[in-house]
Amino acid sequence: MDITKMIITLIGGLGLFLFGMKMMGDGLENAAGEKLKGILEKVTSNPIVAVFVGTVVTMIIQSSSATTVMVVGFVNAGLMNLMQAAGVIMGANIGTTITAQLVSLNLKDIAPIFIGIGTVVVLFSKGKKNREIGNIVLGFGILFLGMQLMGDSMAPLKKSEGFKSMMNVISNSWILALGVGLLMTSIIQSSSATTGILIALAGTGAVPLSAAIPFIFGCNIGTCVTALLASIGTSKSARKAALIHVTFNVIGTIIFIPLRFQLAEIAQWINPGNTPEAVTRQIANVHTIFNMMNTLILVWFIKYLVAFVNKLIPGEDEKEHLGTKYIDDRLLETPVIAVGQMVKETIRMANKAKENLEIAMKAFEGNDENLINKVYENEKLINILEHDITNYLVKLSNTELSEEQLKIVTSTFHVVNDVERIGDHAENIADLTTEKIVKKLNFSNEGLEDLRNMYKYTINALQASIESYENHDIKKAESVASIEERIDTLEKEYRAGHIRRLNAGLCSAYTGAIFLDLISNFERIGDHATNIAESVLQA
Repeated sequence: MDITKMIITLIGGLGLFLFGMKMMGDGLENAAGEKLKGILEKVTSNPIVAVFVGTVVTMIIQSSSATTVMVVGFVNAGLMNLMQAAGVIMGANIGTTITAQLVSLNLKDIAPIFIGIGTVVVLFSKGKKNREIGNIVLGFGILFLGMQLMGDSMAPLKKSEGFKSMMNVISNSWILALGVGLLMTSIIQSSSATTGILIALAGTGAVPLSAAIPFIFGCNIGTCVTALLASIGTSKSARKAALIHVTFNVIGTIIFIPLRFQLAEIAQWINPGNTPEAVTRQIANVHTIFNMMNTLILVWFIKYLVAFVNKLIPGEDEKEHLGTKYIDDRLLETPVIAVGQMVKETIRMANKAKENLEIAMKAFEGNDENLINKVYENEKLINILEHDITNYLVKLSNTELSEEQLKIVTSTFHVVNDVERIGDHAENIADLTTEKIVKKLNFSNEGLEDLRNMYKYTINALQASIESYENHDIKKAESVASIEERIDTLEKEYRAGHIRRLNAGLCSAYTGAIFLDLISNFERIGDHATNIAESVLQA
């Protein structure tokens, strides 16, 4: 037996398997698009709904590790609590068994057909949707080609006396089998990959079911390493979410290790026989049955799991610091989710700028210094958000994005800049209010009415532009142009009216200068609102 050739072929087969799984997962993820975001947004405190969401999302992206890392990111951002996270993590464990079920079907003989069809669709299809379908089919074929290579590389092991002796030792020591599964999955960081290797070995007749079951338990614990690594440097809540993943799989292993023979009997009842083909199906079924039964048992004890990790990591997170709420680098692994969260963060920033404009105007009318200070505090947050979102957009633009997602990212670069400038203008209004208070200036009723009227149109333009960006509402975006025209007209009218009041001695030069600066700031805010709306129309 040529060990070197076997290892090289095994590594190549594993590489194809992982690449095919990623291609298939990316294709499914991009094909699902907005639906995937919608599924995640349906996570509630109902544990059954959370389990269902975790299952579906993992079936789509073909990786329980990716789902769990996303959950850690959501918890770190404060978008998901530990009760919700626990349910999604349990569902992820069920969803990942689909890969094992697929590879156990032994479709390697028709893998070239999938590769051929997928390649033709990817190369010659014009529509984005069709190309994604091609990627799914091509990834499916490459996955099975990888399985065939792994199986062929390990076929000689069936005749190896040394390997037979090792398998006898492992079969008689569930601790050893569990440890091997845990270690392999910790290194590869993919339970699907290690289960695939196990099924490929079983397909050669080299692995008995008795050794495979504790190995599967070890794979489930080993896959927690990815989430634990992702939780380093995060909030306490995020670390607790990663720990829930470990606790869930460890408890499941403790429950089912004594019942492993019963699991084997159920799997053999579903697929009778001792042939390699039957054993591969039995291994896949044990993987599915174990994760489903473990979830069915522990889903009713989620609050106790949460209480347990709260004991292990006591205390709550400190008061939220100034910064982003929805975006997290861990979400970049799933670009379609990252884009959605980036849009949410940008909307949050835009609403904060709009709120600052409203506060600044209230401060101006009421000579309220507390509100002025509030404007300055909000402006600090807006500047931080502008910096962090821009950095995130750069990272996001370097991931694998669809054309539609890339357009959203590109347009958001401009939107964030316009929103930051709107925040600056709100701060300018606060500065002018301070000057008004210090110099004890009074405005004529006509001047105040002009300012209120122009502010009304400005806030309407800003609101419409934010809504158009949030909902990609073309009609709403088109409406901003007419409001902006009205703002420009009013700016000219009110500037002329101010000169008349100045000539008539109805206002001082100081109040006049502040009045002109105010309407100029309103007009510029209207311009930035129009820019935001135009980014929607051009997307």
